[in-house]
Amino acid sequence: MKAAVVTGFTEPLQIQDREVPEPGPGQVLVRIEASGLCHTDIHAAHGDWPVKPTPPFVPGHEGVGIVEALGDGVAHRAVGERVALPWLGHACGHCDQCVRGWETLCEEQQNTGYSLDGSFAEYAVADAAYVVPVPAGVTAHDAAPLTCAGVTTYKAVKVAGIRPTERVAVFGIGGLGHLAVQYATIVGGTVIAVDVDDAKLEMARELGAAHVVNAGKVAPLEAIEALGGADVAIVLAVIPSVFETAFASLRRGGRLVCVGLPPESDGPMALPIFPTVLKGISIIGSIVGTRQDLAEVFELHARGRTRVIAETRKLDEVNAAVDDVLAGRAQARIVFEL
Repeated sequence: MKAAVVTGFTEPLQIQDREVPEPGPGQVLVRIEASGLCHTDIHAAHGDWPVKPTPPFVPGHEGVGIVEALGDGVAHRAVGERVALPWLGHACGHCDQCVRGWETLCEEQQNTGYSLDGSFAEYAVADAAYVVPVPAGVTAHDAAPLTCAGVTTYKAVKVAGIRPTERVAVFGIGGLGHLAVQYATIVGGTVIAVDVDDAKLEMARELGAAHVVNAGKVAPLEAIEALGGADVAIVLAVIPSVFETAFASLRRGGRLVCVGLPPESDGPMALPIFPTVLKGISIIGSIVGTRQDLAEVFELHARGRTRVIAETRKLDEVNAAVDDVLAGRAQARIVFEL
């Protein structure tokens, strides 16, 4: 099978011919139809984060495809079923976090495309308990970005506790941001989209943003304050200074939802203590979503409540696609079709 493989953190991905893997007990073999390119895949390939994957490995955690074989003991999945392979590839199922519905915080979790080979390949094996069925009416092309970009921003909107009419500033409009705008709008938020690209901001308007701010042309803090300040700021960018600006834009009682993960070398976010205390600001970390969250994301899309903006590439173009994402040339998501 064809696979895009990370062989070293300073090397481009290599397109290799590998053996089709065999599903073990409790696993399924999935023929991948589509796989989205997430910024996390790039961080994985470059070894940007404190806990690094071990090369060689296959990245990709927005994989969608058809189950072709079942490992021993798999009774709840079926050959021919379309499923998604999300970031959460496995959790222990019995720790406090798993039991209380926060499986994404499990300390024993395994992650697709990071500690487990992922979906930048024609085939992948996955834990049958952690793949998520894709409902009829949701294409593989759309399901792929929803599997991470969708469920990550959906969860961020959930944990923010957005109330109708609250102003929600979304910092970073792209693969994640264009979906965050839609989820915040669905729950009744008045969305302020912040980016440095006019085309992405126009996309945000089309998807429901009430206001747009080009941070390359105007001071975003002043622009948001002129609107009355934000009740919620969801930060999808990967630059610490953007988190600081988002914090400063909040009204009293506001919530800063941190989603984007900058490279370790970029340093920490500065958090001023006095405004945090005196304004009653909440700082919330939000990481992806559970299997149930992803099922809800798929259901919303099947009902026509969301749009996925994505361009199609071939897996052979993986390195050019990475360059385009890093340079900001991708309008929203890039999806590899296999």
